[in-house]
Amino acid sequence: MPDKHISAQFDSELNSVSSRVMELGGLVESQIHQAIYALSHFSTEAADQVMEIEGRVNGMEVEIDRDLASIIGRRQPTARDLRLLLAISKTTANLERVGDEATKIARMVKSIVESGSARALPTSDLRTAADLAAGLLRKALDSFARLDTQAAVSILKEDNLIDEEFDGFVRKLITYMMEDPRTISASLDLLFLAKAIERIGDHAKNVAELIIYVVKGADVRHFSMEQIESAVK
Repeated sequence: MPDKHISAQFDSELNSVSSRVMELGGLVESQIHQAIYALSHFSTEAADQVMEIEGRVNGMEVEIDRDLASIIGRRQPTARDLRLLLAISKTTANLERVGDEATKIARMVKSIVESGSARALPTSDLRTAADLAAGLLRKALDSFARLDTQAAVSILKEDNLIDEEFDGFVRKLITYMMEDPRTISASLDLLFLAKAIERIGDHAKNVAELIIYVVKGADVRHFSMEQIESAVK
């Protein structure tokens, strides 16, 4: 009976901290969407909202990490339970970094608006990549909540699309700069934005890899796609 009681308490604590992670994910998603809106409409108001949320994101990360440390210290979990708690901690860190990238985008949008120099450049391509990255993060969080390894594999494959978008955008910017050197400064600003968007996709990919780590006990960060697919069978 005492073992069941302890197990029930652990499950309750785990559910509580997992809910907090999903809440953090929703907050970070709102940052991304506001950042995309700021970029699409050159809105300094939306950019300011992104930066206002940053403090809440940072505070939640600290709170979740504190709770995780307390659970690990008191419960001393092993095997899959320990892997799950470690994965939650790493997922929280990745979400905080996504928030950092959204904040970088917001700050750069404000800089671009003040300079008035980027409106003629291909920002629509950036918005497409940003939408892909935001969608990938949403899928990663949904998959983490279900610990769905098959969905995790799909996310890892989809991240390649964001990388391809980034590479194509860089080539396009190089063409602009070669054709008109006056666009170099603005193009470099957009390149900074593109890199931030790519990093959001990378963090979603990290969360997907953590799902496989929890369920299968395999660190697939340096696996080929064939090796990953084999690991989740």
